[in-house]
Amino acid sequence: MPMKIFCAALLGLSLFTGAAQADPIKAGDLTIDTPWLRATPNGAKVAGGYVTIRNTGSVPDTLTGAAVPFARSGEIHSMSMEGGVMKMAPVSGGLTVKPGETVELKPGGYHLMFEGLSGAPKAGDSVSGTLTFQRAGTVPVTFSVAPIGASAPGGGHQHQH
Repeated sequence: MPMKIFCAALLGLSLFTGAAQADPIKAGDLTIDTPWLRATPNGAKVAGGYVTIRNTGSVPDTLTGAAVPFARSGEIHSMSMEGGVMKMAPVSGGLTVKPGETVELKPGGYHLMFEGLSGAPKAGDSVSGTLTFQRAGTVPVTFSVAPIGASAPGGGHQHQH
């Protein structure tokens, strides 16, 4: 009997791991990897989204917007610290990914800002959405939802080595 429980637990863990690390999405010369959102409390007006985009082509492409069903709009924003003050602003014209370049939208830097929320994404959910590019067009993605305050998908903290 313990072996059956172990096997069931192992299967459940493998299913969870697979969902948390979906295969990268190809859209023309772009590879879109690990789209994720932070969960938000009920009543929140905005939510942050993150993704890694690699351009393997010979021409640039520009991320111009994003959409999820529970937000009125989705923009690309930058975040910076100036004189000890955090500043966040929309990126005018979108975010260009040059040939051979990888751009990571992550907490504390470039990110997706979903505004006018009509619902609250919950940790563990998967949310269908889109990313819009000048060349690759509108690309369907599935955002995994990490806990409130997470700095990496799956709720963990990223470590640089």
